Amino acid sequence: MSDGSAGNAPQGNPKSAYFLSHADEEIERRTLAVMVDNEPGVLARVVGLFSGRGYNIDSLTVAEVDASQHQSRITIVTQGTPHILQQIEAQLLRLVPVGEVIDITKSKRGIERELALVKVAGKGEARVEALRISQIFRANVIDTTNESFIFELTGASDKITQFVDLMRPLGLVEVSRTGVLSIKRGKEKG
Repeated sequence: MSDGSAGNAPQGNPKSAYFLSHADEEIERRTLAVMVDNEPGVLARVVGLFSGRGYNIDSLTVAEVDASQHQSRITIVTQGTPHILQQIEAQLLRLVPVGEVIDITKSKRGIERELALVKVAGKGEARVEALRISQIFRANVIDTTNESFIFELTGASDKITQFVDLMRPLGLVEVSRTGVLSIKRGKEKG
């Protein structure tokens, strides 16, 4: 009897879309920019598409990008086999308020960034070390007291995760992250 853990298939709910056919394919991470009409219920429909089919969203950011056209950009970071990722793109495009789906990850010209606010409390050497590390990472101190700092850090998700990991032993109190934002280099839209 199989437990659903064969090959590179992820562990978890065997009823998830990740456990269907193509389970022997490698899991890939993708960042999708989804251009949508800015109207009530659009975000719920997009998220419902993911949850209804057992797909996971690792990161989600949404904002209006063109008020005159009433358009918003939803940036979604997800994972799956190439087959599942193709299905996600195709199903997103079938939603009526979705105008375009851009796979930023596949583009050599894609840029991804994330913003984080990181609160660290400490005294003495731990405080000095936290400040020294923040300078190495080019984090800005946006608030300080005699016993804490709040750092603002922008960069790739891995950079932010590394900064947070280094702050843990120095008195990490709280982390707030925006999720991934993405755009393509050059003059073309995307």
